[in-house]
Amino acid sequence: MSKQRNRVVILSTAGVATTVLAVSCLPPSRPGADPTAGPPAAVVRVDQVGYAPGETKHAYLMTSRPAARAPFRVLDASGREVLSGTAGLSTGRWNSTYESVRTLDLSRLTTPGDYQVEVTGELHAASPKFRVAPADELFDKVVQDNVRFFTAQRDGAEVDPSVLRRKPSHLADRQATVYDTPVYGEDAERLRAPLQPVGGPVDVSGGWFDAGDFLKFTHTASYSTASLLLAQRMTPAGGAKLAEEARHGLDWLDRMWDASSATLYVQVGIGVGDTEDGSGKVRSDHDVWRLPEADDAMRVRPGDPDYTIKHRPVFRAAPPGEPISPNLAGRVAATFALAAQLDAVDAPERARTELAKAAQIYALADTSPKGQLVTAFPHGFYPESSWEDDMEFGAAELALAGKALGDDRTQEWSRQAGHWAKQYLNSDNLGTLGLGDVSALAHADLTKLIDDGRPSSEVSRAQLVADLKRQLDDGKAHAARDPFRAGADYTDFDSVPHTFGLATTALLYHRVTGDSRYDSFATQQRNWALGANAWGSSFVIGEGSAFPHCPEHQAANLAGSLTGTGDILTGGVVNGPNKTAKLKELNSFPTMRPCPTPASDPFSAFNGHEGGYRDHVGAWQTVEAADDFTATALLTFSLSTGP
Repeated sequence: MSKQRNRVVILSTAGVATTVLAVSCLPPSRPGADPTAGPPAAVVRVDQVGYAPGETKHAYLMTSRPAARAPFRVLDASGREVLSGTAGLSTGRWNSTYESVRTLDLSRLTTPGDYQVEVTGELHAASPKFRVAPADELFDKVVQDNVRFFTAQRDGAEVDPSVLRRKPSHLADRQATVYDTPVYGEDAERLRAPLQPVGGPVDVSGGWFDAGDFLKFTHTASYSTASLLLAQRMTPAGGAKLAEEARHGLDWLDRMWDASSATLYVQVGIGVGDTEDGSGKVRSDHDVWRLPEADDAMRVRPGDPDYTIKHRPVFRAAPPGEPISPNLAGRVAATFALAAQLDAVDAPERARTELAKAAQIYALADTSPKGQLVTAFPHGFYPESSWEDDMEFGAAELALAGKALGDDRTQEWSRQAGHWAKQYLNSDNLGTLGLGDVSALAHADLTKLIDDGRPSSEVSRAQLVADLKRQLDDGKAHAARDPFRAGADYTDFDSVPHTFGLATTALLYHRVTGDSRYDSFATQQRNWALGANAWGSSFVIGEGSAFPHCPEHQAANLAGSLTGTGDILTGGVVNGPNKTAKLKELNSFPTMRPCPTPASDPFSAFNGHEGGYRDHVGAWQTVEAADDFTATALLTFSLSTGP
């Protein structure tokens, strides 16, 4: 779940330049060319990246009046008609303007090329252009763009100046002070007691920003790094750049783990200070809108409100040597174990070191946790109650790494993976793939161990497959009730990453079973996230002809997408639609560059089923790009390319 940030308006920003440049944001075509003319009578929604030749292909016609058997045709790049048909049965009403949504079946379109759908007759509408091409041609570029987003998120000295003109940032993280667990009230809206230093200095520099702000979390970084490593292991998509970026994430996790004292650090920076409006003694990362390098330029002393913005506090999962929250222990262990698997052949010594770290962290897991799991401070930023899946994930990856390195603990780790899988299946926390639930990733790799002759006495392959099927059937049931066949709930946070989670799970299911029954569902969910939705927007920045141009992202807003250079936050995946009622309050800062200009909300005409979407720099509820969102999408695109 994306961080539930307070809306704050800052009147002054100590140490940070506050000049706002009058730069116009000029997004390309929007739904409805003339905003004064009202919404169009009909629109066609397609996957704007495209379709593979052999897959099921659907577009959607949304109309303001009944359109039974509306004729449509598909035109190639030269304007020649290559396919024709009529709209299918209505899948439902969308909103008070659009009475009908109908499916346009394009599955007979198999010849590679560029195309456009045109609805003719009484109603007229044309779709954005899209491609039909082999999957690797469609999605290799998207994977590379996803990787580029992580490069844009880099913190520390190793930034890439060619991406958003980034500069080194937060170099004070090289000598950071460790603080005791911060104390928040039940509403998590303010710090309730002064921060207490307990150690340091420690080097926690580097890594990735978590989202559109500059905080860094082990919780999200371990999930994202593990996802990149899995993609690297499973497919050639992404190549050397993917491997390099995954290593960047792993290097930071290595800094967050102190093996000598058995301490796992979980957070760099503080996102909630001691007042809601940032006027107190402790101001937070979320109280200032600036470029990340501006923090280094601050001139502050201990006790200044902005001291913890430049000299960012570091927090621990637990005191040195004490048991670690099992969700963190499991997924961080899995990440190091995945690295060991990849290094086993070409860098066996490094692989054994990575395996040793994974084993040490895993062994410290608190498997009888009481109270809230440790994710972030405050916990409400990333609430999570599921942890057995993380332990299954950690044990499964340890066993696969042990197998690759000939470690005699392999069978025991395999047994433990089966134990935690069984505990997960018996729990009340059954979910689907995303930051809060990694069971799909764990199940897929545990089946490999079972197939390799390491069966578990507590769980069978059939039970693991059945749970993957449970996750997909839940998504399919939701999709069957939705006019655009969305499997995720777009009236809550994380609709787009949950959609990619379902698509990834369907692709994993096929790999695990050889059964193609969910292939069309995977395609359907990818289509929705890439434009075949009510709003006609792709929710991956830079992919398709309509995508978020005003992400709630400080570096993109101040240094990249509005400079006239054409540089955007390419590859970043945003939250996507959310409950309309949640869009009433937008973030606003004096230093925030207006986007869009002039202010407009062209997507509002397409809000429906209580879901809304807004492409506005203050709309963190819909257009804040995040690491875990992008990591889940990257898995979908990587698996879509084969082998």
